[in-house]
Amino acid sequence: MPSKKKSPTIYDVAELSGVSISTISRVLNSPDKVNAETHKRVMQAIDQLGFVPKAEARARAMQHTGRIGVITPFFTAPSFVQRLRGVASVLSKSNYELVIYPVDSMDHLQGYISSIPLMRNIDGLIIMSLAISDQDAQRLIDNGLGTALIEYQHPQLNSIIINDFNGGELAAEHLIKKGHRNIGFLGDIEPPEKIAIHPVKSRLMGFQKTLNDAGISLSKTNIRSAPYTQDESRQAAYELLSLPKRPTAIFAASDVQALVTMKVARQLNIRVPDDLAVIGFDDIDVAEHVDLTTIRQHLDESGRLAAEILLARISESQRPLQHINLPLNLVERQTT
Repeated sequence: MPSKKKSPTIYDVAELSGVSISTISRVLNSPDKVNAETHKRVMQAIDQLGFVPKAEARARAMQHTGRIGVITPFFTAPSFVQRLRGVASVLSKSNYELVIYPVDSMDHLQGYISSIPLMRNIDGLIIMSLAISDQDAQRLIDNGLGTALIEYQHPQLNSIIINDFNGGELAAEHLIKKGHRNIGFLGDIEPPEKIAIHPVKSRLMGFQKTLNDAGISLSKTNIRSAPYTQDESRQAAYELLSLPKRPTAIFAASDVQALVTMKVARQLNIRVPDDLAVIGFDDIDVAEHVDLTTIRQHLDESGRLAAEILLARISESQRPLQHINLPLNLVERQTT
């Protein structure tokens, strides 16, 4: 009688990849601590052998871990905190624990995407504001890990989609209606990270198109690209407000940068909204407290929906995929 084929072990992975067992353990448990080339070699060996870590076998035997993972960049930024709050509100009612995986590079993201499905120490995954390749999506699907995306769409995964182009249109329409023609824009147009999506670029495109359609030119002089950091946003706002013919209105592509713009305006004795209209994007909690006009993108709701869709998919694996487009709306307050 033929002997049963032996399952590949971690020793087989070590031999094929040419690294130590401890390195393989780090790849699976702490992928952020392994360089990209080593990580790639180990994962190729795992895929080639069909290696299943013991932790995954235990998790499958248990069926459920009671944990939902969230992969997110910039998880301390107000908009991400509010999205996480929406996720947590659903999980707490369902007795699920929330596990956060913060990422700040492509290698970091790839490490999590490759190791998390194999280890199966969570029941489902929510990925916020990160671009997911077809290969990444297929790995999640092949390993049976339910996944929901927020602010990015993939046809094979549940997605909560934000129409950033339309957000720019709404901002432009509002400022045009208020009579502004010399208008500025401030935002993180070209994030340097490869993992980043480009929502601000879409907001700018919608903003520019609507202004152009109304016969208003948004000159390059009036556009400032700046990351979300206080110092660089402050410098960008100062440059706009120090122009010989400074804008009478500024659309900041995030509420945080709108608040920085308002602060710089005060320091320059420019009155908001009498001398300068300011409009933001996100509608974070503090926006209401300072009466900021902004484009609301229902941050808590996006997190809540992603969590609800994910839990429904976990309980019913054959449930159809959902792609939900969350509408944006303008909230007019006292800064325009």
